This record gives sequence, C-alpha cells and structure tokens, in this order.
Amino acid sequence: MEIPKGTLKRLVVKIGTNLLTGKQAFEGHFMEAMVRELCDLKANHDLDIVVVSSGAVGCGMNVLGMERRPSLLPEKQAVAAVGQARLMHYYEVLTQTFNPDLTTAQILLTQSDLDDRRRYLNIRNTLTSLFVLRRVIPIINENDTTATEELRFGDNDTLAAKIAAKIDADTLVILTDVDGLHDGNPATCKDARLIETVERITPELLACAGGAGSVASTGGMRTKLEAAKIATAAGVTCIIANGTRENILHGVLTGTVPATRFLPSKSALSQRKRWIAFGRSARGALHVDEGAREALLVRGRSLLPAGVTAVEGNFDAGAAVRILDPSGALIAHGLANYGSGDIRQIMHHKSGDIAEILGHKDFDEVVHRDNLVLL
Repeated sequence: MEIPKGTLKRLVVKIGTNLLTGKQAFEGHFMEAMVRELCDLKANHDLDIVVVSSGAVGCGMNVLGMERRPSLLPEKQAVAAVGQARLMHYYEVLTQTFNPDLTTAQILLTQSDLDDRRRYLNIRNTLTSLFVLRRVIPIINENDTTATEELRFGDNDTLAAKIAAKIDADTLVILTDVDGLHDGNPATCKDARLIETVERITPELLACAGGAGSVASTGGMRTKLEAAKIATAAGVTCIIANGTRENILHGVLTGTVPATRFLPSKSALSQRKRWIAFGRSARGALHVDEGAREALLVRGRSLLPAGVTAVEGNFDAGAAVRILDPSGALIAHGLANYGSGDIRQIMHHKSGDIAEILGHKDFDEVVHRDNLVLL
C-alpha cells in the first residue's frame, strides 16, 4: 500500500535495543529488513529520514563475547566504543546493498550538546544540510563512549523525541518488541488491550507502563511515554509499534498494523520554548504553593519569589529548572533568573524585598513567563 502523497515529509525512526539484541547481546538479523524499508522510503517517497539507533553496547558485547551488560561506566564506554564502529558498518553496508545511490552519516550526541544553545542550533543546521543532499540517512546515537552520567539522555527514546522536536518532524516512530501501549502487561496478562489512540498522556497511562526488557536494554514503556510527551508538545505525531512485524514502517505510515498513536498538540511550542522545555537538562527544582500554581497555569504569570516554597539542587542563574506544584507534580520547565542560593534567601518574600535581602535586584521574577514552558 502506498503512503498518501503530501501527508509526510520528515520522519524520525527510533530502533530499540530489544530489536537489535533480543535477549542476548547483538543479533543483527532484524537490521536487514529495516534498512531495506528505510531505503525504499528514502528513495521512492522522497522523505527526510533520521534514524536514532540503539545497539552500540549490545553490538560491542557480541564482538567481545560478553553475556552480561557492563555495570561500570568505564566498561560501558569501552564496550560502546567497540560496538559503535561495528553498528555503523552494518548500517552502511546494508544501505549500499539495497541502494548504492544512498549512504549513511553518523552523529553522536550527549546532553551537553543540547544544553548549549549554539550547539543545539548547530545540530539542526547539520541535519538540515544532510537533508538537502537528498541521498543521506543520518544515524544518530548517544555518545556512550564519552557521556558521563550527568550528561546522558538516559535512553534513546528521549533522544529521538528531542531530535524529532528539533527538526520539525511530522512523525516519530518508536519501534520496540510489542505492538504499543496496553492497559496491562501483555507478557503476563492475556486480556491486555492495545490502546490505539492517545490524545493526552495522563498519570493513569503512565501507570500502564512497564520496565526494561532485555540484558542490553536501558528503557521500557515508561520512557517511551515520556518521549511521546516531548514529541507531541512540539507538534509531532508519535507512534509506538512492533518492529518485529514485516514491513512495519509502511504498515505504520499507512495505518494497516496495530500500534499506539499519540496525537500532536494543537499549539506546538516554538523552537526556543522547545529548547527550554526539552533541550536543556534541569539542574534543580523549585516547589511552589497553590497560589503560584494558579498564577502560572491559569493566569499565565511569571513565577515570583513569594510563591516559591522550596529549592532542590545547587545551580547558577540561567540554569534550567523544574517547577513542581504542592503535590510534587511537574507543571513547568524554566530558566531561573537567580541562583539556588539567592532563591533560598528570597523565597516567601515579595519582589520589593529582593534588593534589601540580596543587596541587589536584577529581576522581579524568579522565572519570567517568557522563559517558562508549561507542561
């Protein structure tokens, strides 16, 4: 079945660890069918395609004859260094086999690449330039060989969602080893029902998510739901589907296979707001009272020091912070006008008291509404 013309221009495909590893290290038989589909979509449907691929550690485990995923960070980085070269070799050879006119490009990222606004924009420029070449399929992975724990995305689901948001993708397809999100665990509950369409990700939906699946995997269904939240907030349709099904990408894009489709927000965030909400890693958190919660969510106001009840972490002015309501629920991300030490001194106080307390006053607000994204 053909993909309706004009309905899709830019696609991000995330290939999960479970598809490339099964239960034991690297089993690359899946890649042949997947790369064949990617080449067809690229050549015959004129799509801009980005692949976010897991599997470097699993591939390295296979090369080195390891049965257990490394637990220590230096060992993980060493195994990933071995596996990344082999993984890209497989992608390039298969791409050239199915279409000699196409080639691949490798992009390795860490969270710090998105924290910095200039590098954040440069990633977008690089991908756009690769799209202009028309014959390149970029393969993106987290740079496991250099990323320390505080610089990690945590999983490639999150990375894929952030990339999809960054390049204004139409659709993000997250491929895993189940048909999508179910109302129970399909591995243990025979009556678990597939949830086909999600308009809004609720706490009840998050409760349906399970844990990680294989010895080489780092993510589970919950990380995919968090990724869907990022993508849909940016106006990107997100689909979770079973990569083990034949011709899965064509089936997903034509709506002929079971899957869970997350509908995009009707008002997509601007690129700058996306960077604030999802590009930068949060360095701390601000707890607010009910009055501040209402001011932010209902009245569209800035966060003033009087509404802050507690500060988590140590950070400088300009850092990205999470904003939590009285119940501890995340309601916003923002850029703090003051460092954590100063906020601890001025919280509970009016803006007019800031100069007397700190000896200076740079801003009336702890987080200005222009630097705040409601979640």
